Amino acid sequence: MPVSITLIGGPTALIEIDGFRLLTDPTFDAPGAYQLPHVKLEKTIGPAMKADAIGPIDAVLLSHDQHADNLDNSGREYLLKAPRALTTEAGARRLGGHVEGLAPWATAHLKDDDGNTLTITATPARHGPAGIEPLSGDVIGFVVQSSRKDTRPVYISGDTTWFDGVAEVARRFKCGVVLPFAGAAQTRGPFHLTMDTNDTIETARAFPDAMIVPVHTEGWAHFRQNSEDLRKAFDVLGFGTRLRLLEPGVPTVVEAP
Repeated sequence: MPVSITLIGGPTALIEIDGFRLLTDPTFDAPGAYQLPHVKLEKTIGPAMKADAIGPIDAVLLSHDQHADNLDNSGREYLLKAPRALTTEAGARRLGGHVEGLAPWATAHLKDDDGNTLTITATPARHGPAGIEPLSGDVIGFVVQSSRKDTRPVYISGDTTWFDGVAEVARRFKCGVVLPFAGAAQTRGPFHLTMDTNDTIETARAFPDAMIVPVHTEGWAHFRQNSEDLRKAFDVLGFGTRLRLLEPGVPTVVEAP
């Protein structure tokens, strides 16, 4: 069955799959500056929807908790009130409350009243080049699998570049929809912390049967590429029909190509 995705802004998207509603990396603050320990981030575009307009959800999927472009102040309040919240093990310890920590390849399960189940698998992520981990901290992505046989898995990359861990996700799961975090984020140093156009193309090649639905491409000054850059790259390389760009705030049905 098709999946519905609503882009709220940055990495924040509402994913509706077989009656379940999931929210990725909640960011609801207005534009402004965020001073982190080693860098200042500037948010340039506010969310397309307010948190209270989203309606009930089943879980928040948080790739990591230490950067304001993935979890801001309003997002933290939202996450701590959500029925379920899944993130890294270190992030769960920092956030406390009911937040659940997952190591890569660990799973969590959601079940509805009709007995349908979502299996959520944490996936490896590397927030920049090899060796960045002491600076960037732990990050995970997620694969969401429905117990319904006619629904393909959905992969949410989290803040990562292309590396062996993403390739291994592609080997293990035949996903129909892939959400790469693809704004080529750059803060400290001459390297990207999230996928650029090349990384996103590699991801599309690794998941040859998936529709590519990029998020985390707009709204922050440290993003070096945007959705139009992805459109041009995909068109030139013949992948254009597999790229689905979302209009913020508009629920969009996405099916595998």
